[in-house]
Amino acid sequence: MPETNGNDLPWISSNFLALTEDQSKLDSAKVVLIPVPYDSTTSFRTGARYGPSAIIEASAGLEDYDWELDLDVSTLGIHTTQWLEPNMGSPELMAQRVKAAVAHYVQEGKITGVLGGEHSVTIGSVQAHREVCADLSVLYLDAHADLRDEYMGTRWGHASGARRIHESCPLVLVGLRSLCPEELAYLKQHSIAAFFWPPSPPNDDSYIQKVVESLGPNVYISVDLDVFDSALMPAVGTPEPGGMTWQQVTQLLRAVGSSRKIVGFDVSELAPNEGPAACSYTAAKLVYKLIAHAAAPSA
Repeated sequence: MPETNGNDLPWISSNFLALTEDQSKLDSAKVVLIPVPYDSTTSFRTGARYGPSAIIEASAGLEDYDWELDLDVSTLGIHTTQWLEPNMGSPELMAQRVKAAVAHYVQEGKITGVLGGEHSVTIGSVQAHREVCADLSVLYLDAHADLRDEYMGTRWGHASGARRIHESCPLVLVGLRSLCPEELAYLKQHSIAAFFWPPSPPNDDSYIQKVVESLGPNVYISVDLDVFDSALMPAVGTPEPGGMTWQQVTQLLRAVGSSRKIVGFDVSELAPNEGPAACSYTAAKLVYKLIAHAAAPSA
């Protein structure tokens, strides 16, 4: 009997949404996802380096059709790159590496999303987007302010991401519920738009409207998964109780996508071994929603 290479058999791909190679060609893709398995500056629980693979694996179980947008998200064209190798010698050099990787695709006109990894991966990604988008503003969803100038010997770690970003473009913090005196002083000194959680007064119907009004026309969205309530998302490096629900976060993303142009995004801090498999699925669904709001024809 002649040997076969199995080309006539069904194989599950390692691309986001398990898209086939034909469905995820770079040339025709509107969106590029870059997995960055890096967590060298984490200060409480490690494991975010396993986040990108868990997100991609869980995405294979998602329905491609989004009923809210009446859209098959897979038809937008989503290319998943190879994993970006971490630079273990320097957090600053790692930020530069992420910047170079993201810049390559942004300059080709691709909507580029980073799958972290710890939240410091945002620094390089924002820097790459800032070079091609002069009026960029950053929507930073996080339980923590990340505004320390330096933490544990580095200015480029997960606790300083928002600080480095604010040095180059406007910043809007959302979901904030934990910060140190240095960060509070920096917020006040620079009048940074910061939306603490829970809202004050509670059930403030204008919360989302105020967030959107604080943003410029071109928005980069960065989501640290600890912005969610830790009951929903325990699988993070630094869980913080009392966060946002799935509906509250996705309602905000939809409002931003309907009134602003989302030019890029990242989702970070999934530490899959610290929680149930549902956390990876939730993170994958969030990436899927961000892709839809950024790249859908009506977005």
